[in-house]
Amino acid sequence: MATNNSWTPDRQDVMWIDCSPQVGSEMKDVQPFLVLSEKSFSTGTGLVIGLPMTTVSYSDTNPFAAKFTGTSGVISYILTHQPKSYDWKKRDAKPHKMKQVPEDFFYWLANRRIRLLRFAVSWHNRVSG
Repeated sequence: MATNNSWTPDRQDVMWIDCSPQVGSEMKDVQPFLVLSEKSFSTGTGLVIGLPMTTVSYSDTNPFAAKFTGTSGVISYILTHQPKSYDWKKRDAKPHKMKQVPEDFFYWLANRRIRLLRFAVSWHNRVSG
């Protein structure tokens, strides 16, 4: 993958990133990835925070996968339960042809992610206390 030297990942961007090496059931190889962090974070740290994406149809039954249909009609699933942080330069990230998800979808997804975190905290509190 050739890195575009003038491009820096920004919130709402969809990019390609090499997820390998992986462990266990984590995604591997080059995958699409939705960026949650801002460009200033990417520039300042060399890292990007986001959510992996997949097109595998069995994700349709995953309650944590958000279904998204891109402009080309391809159905993708954004895995909201698998947030990741990657060194985007060392993993040779590059922009995806989708460019970005629409702003309204991005904020809907962010709200869904917040609800997932609240669920995890309440579950932890129930089992540990």
